[in-house]
Amino acid sequence: MYALIAIGIALVLLVIMLRLKVRLGLAMVIAAVALAILLRVTPAAFWQTLVNEWQNERLSKRAPYMFVTLSALVILVNVLGISMREARVTDRLAPALQGLFRSRRLALAAVPLLMGMLPTPGGIMLSAPIVKELADRIGVDRSKAAAINLLFRHQWETIWPLYPALPFIQNMFGVSALAIILHNLPIMLAGTIGGVVFILLTGIPPKDKQHRSGPFKDNLRNFAHAVWPIVLVAVLYVTLNLTPALGMLLVIVLFLLFHRISFDRWGPIFKSGIKIDYVLLIGGALIFKVNLDAAYAVDSVVLFLQDMNIPPHVFIFILPMLVSFMLGLTIPTVAITFPFFVHFTGTGPDAKLGLETLAFAGLMCGILITPVHLCVTLSADYFETPLLKVVVKLLAPLVFVAVAGFIMARLFG
Repeated sequence: MYALIAIGIALVLLVIMLRLKVRLGLAMVIAAVALAILLRVTPAAFWQTLVNEWQNERLSKRAPYMFVTLSALVILVNVLGISMREARVTDRLAPALQGLFRSRRLALAAVPLLMGMLPTPGGIMLSAPIVKELADRIGVDRSKAAAINLLFRHQWETIWPLYPALPFIQNMFGVSALAIILHNLPIMLAGTIGGVVFILLTGIPPKDKQHRSGPFKDNLRNFAHAVWPIVLVAVLYVTLNLTPALGMLLVIVLFLLFHRISFDRWGPIFKSGIKIDYVLLIGGALIFKVNLDAAYAVDSVVLFLQDMNIPPHVFIFILPMLVSFMLGLTIPTVAITFPFFVHFTGTGPDAKLGLETLAFAGLMCGILITPVHLCVTLSADYFETPLLKVVVKLLAPLVFVAVAGFIMARLFG
């Protein structure tokens, strides 16, 4: 019981700091240190946990390794985004998408769906101007446009390896990336289908009779220029098990060479992509996780909840949903809640990944409706629509996500 209270206090502290506009990474580190104090994790105990982990776990599950690779990934994703702007690839993507798709529904969904393949903090604003322009031109309600942008941009989060949550979970459960992707794919498809059924099929004219922007071949070429770097990283990760950070570095070099970006610009591009707050966020999440291990808090909480007779499937869904609703952040939610589920899923080839899918479904249901999530509030603000109207439009698609999660847990849990 005490461990659960301590975790709750640390989460409340994190929420308060975010409300006070403390930078995300710094807030996460402070919350992790507070948790160590509350759980009475001494520096010696913390260090011994790291030593034991280093001696007994494979490299991909060791906290220092995860810190280096995940920090590099989030920084390099930012570098790729800057590189694409430097080459003016993103400027050509919007008209290319409008030219490729005749259907207004497809065009509205495709813009955030495709741009969501490149995760960046506050990245909802990459697609928002295009969606807003398209929606205004064809007379789509602003709240519906905001919901489309928000929902479809986040569909990749459960399966796309450029989002650091995926390698984080893969390392935690000791399974292949492909296994995680295949088990999470149903909730991604459920969210997409729910968005189509409940948001896209009403209130939007089916045909776009506006002129297409440029020749088809030009549009296709501009589209390919924007997408190939992102797809290549994912292919290297899934097929060759190449760490996403290394794959991203390779792709950035190829991209800069292909677009003949002057070598004089390489240094400033990489430098501008380095954000210390990203590093602090990953470090804080891992410190939080190590503190839980050092204090045996996971075992303590699991035993307490078992004594409360809470059905395991309900617990696995509700916990990440509540934490993601409070934090509005994916990686901290995964680092804080998913260690509890190892007790139920196991690790390695025999892991019950249907339960991981259920947990991720709960995370998505919480994070897409909370005003703490930066993307949610930015969407409502940018589209000049009440936040509640946007959230209400997302509820039905998220029911699809929840149902898919429980079905996967039933079949593979």
